[in-house]
Amino acid sequence: MLKEIQSTGNKDTRSGFGDGIVAAARKNTNVVALTADLAGSLKLNQFMKEFPDRFFQVGIAEANMMGIAAGMTIGGKIPFTTTFANFSTGRVYDQIRQSIAYSGKNVKICASHAGLTLGEDGATHQILEDIGLMKMLPGMTVIVPCDYTQTKAATEAIAETNGPVYLRFGRPAWPIFTKEEDFIIGKAQYFSEGTDVTIFACGHLVWNAIQAGVILEEKGISVEVINIHTIKPLDEQAVLASIQKTKCAVTAEEHNIIGGLGDAIAQCASKNFPIPIEYVGTKDTFGESGKPVELLKKYGLDVTDIVTSAEKAINRKKNS
Repeated sequence: MLKEIQSTGNKDTRSGFGDGIVAAARKNTNVVALTADLAGSLKLNQFMKEFPDRFFQVGIAEANMMGIAAGMTIGGKIPFTTTFANFSTGRVYDQIRQSIAYSGKNVKICASHAGLTLGEDGATHQILEDIGLMKMLPGMTVIVPCDYTQTKAATEAIAETNGPVYLRFGRPAWPIFTKEEDFIIGKAQYFSEGTDVTIFACGHLVWNAIQAGVILEEKGISVEVINIHTIKPLDEQAVLASIQKTKCAVTAEEHNIIGGLGDAIAQCASKNFPIPIEYVGTKDTFGESGKPVELLKKYGLDVTDIVTSAEKAINRKKNS
């Protein structure tokens, strides 16, 4: 039962990254960290303290940071670049495409303050297109963990994986409800099994999906909630097994519905098992300044929006 899934407290996912990169560096001396003047925001203080010779402050020069990171891989280093998600992708897309993705360099692009929950910094910083930008690059792995624990586990895991990775996480304190051992790159995580509707979610919206599932279960609806923390490569086997059972789905993401998780699920379904799908995410818009929870509600990413979308998907299934 979804109501049995409880939070053990609240903590920001960026702190999961900060603790994860320290753990990864203790295991592997080739792990290095680069930042574009945002060491504090990316929770790198402990890394800097333990590994000062493996920390590189490049200043507000994100494009240069990506080039430096690409070059470091030639010498066997495993560079983790760190800055806000907007600066990690939009500002440096050419450098990532040409110097990292095209060359298949072992760079880990670690992006904090993603999505609407960045909050008061507003639309210019609340990137809602980054998942799409990154997953379209050949060979790029894209991971969007859901809480502190999973972000820590993901950070450690990508240090042991060869090839370019985009790791997306956030700013606000968020419920902690997973275990580190449950994270495997490319493997979907089940929170419940159901027969009436599947809710696929990533990032902060996994918790909202679980809460929506509780409400739906109380209405007598059997819900399958699946965390798609790895957007690429997508766990198509898990996706197809679920939708062949429920025959309708909802996707929930803190991202534009164009190009993100929803598009990945829809593409998989359309090629193999077409079903009614409803999308919870931003609708081809920029964000604005405000408190994170209030922004999620205003832009249709709240728990109630997931519930409504699930009921709509079920009705479409019945009428198809």
